[in-house]
Amino acid sequence: MFIVLLRFGANRAAAPRFMEGHRAWLDQGHAEGIFLLSGSLQPAAGGAILAHGLSRDALDDRLRQDPFVAEGVVEAEIIAITPGRADPRLAFLAG
Repeated sequence: MFIVLLRFGANRAAAPRFMEGHRAWLDQGHAEGIFLLSGSLQPAAGGAILAHGLSRDALDDRLRQDPFVAEGVVEAEIIAITPGRADPRLAFLAG
């Protein structure tokens, strides 16, 4: 499982031009069950994604397809987590 931090980069001002593509990219990740959660970093610092069910290499490939990453709007930081314990509602993540 991974936490992906998408912090605004040097090309932040171009975000509106690539927002539609970024949202479609997020929608695809959610529809495929790879992205469990996505949202904004506060205050206005970028975004974050909780991803699972793929390798680090596959995640890197997927991130390169995000228009925000490709165009330098954000820079991705990936944090790998090996779940050990979880609330019963999230037990599927610890398996």
